[in-house]
Amino acid sequence: FFWRDWVRIVGGLVLLVVGGELLVKGATSLARRMGMSTLLVGLTIVAVGTSMPELVTSVMAAIRKHADVAYGNIVGSNIFNVLFILGISALITPLVVNIQLIRQEVPIMLGASLLLLALSLDGKLSFLDGGFLFALLVAYTVFLVVQSRRETQAARDEFAEEIQPSRAGA
Repeated sequence: FFWRDWVRIVGGLVLLVVGGELLVKGATSLARRMGMSTLLVGLTIVAVGTSMPELVTSVMAAIRKHADVAYGNIVGSNIFNVLFILGISALITPLVVNIQLIRQEVPIMLGASLLLLALSLDGKLSFLDGGFLFALLVAYTVFLVVQSRRETQAARDEFAEEIQPSRAGA
């Protein structure tokens, strides 16, 4: 049985890499077609897609009454993504960081982490806490979509203004 476990692990990793590649290509293509920024797609579609393994793991752990595994999975994943994944990516190639990410998304991520800490101080995350966190996620996603549409429209308006004078002079 030992070798079967290794085959499953390696097979799962291969499928994870292939799936990740398809997800990034598909999300980037979707962003272009819909006129959305790639940052928005990364903060929504790619984030949800890449978080599915954590979701399934945490739900299964919660069902099996292993709340510590569910909680540790999410907190550990957040730390691992920020320190390891981002660190390795920056070692491979310098990452150009959009100023919006620093001004808006990083404080939101820190705020969400602090909120999780505050909600956990009583030693549990209740159904109400979970509903509150989920509602904040929905509100954040709506905010991102509305913001992206405004920025896209503003860019179109600016582009149209630059084109108009050159056409008038021709």
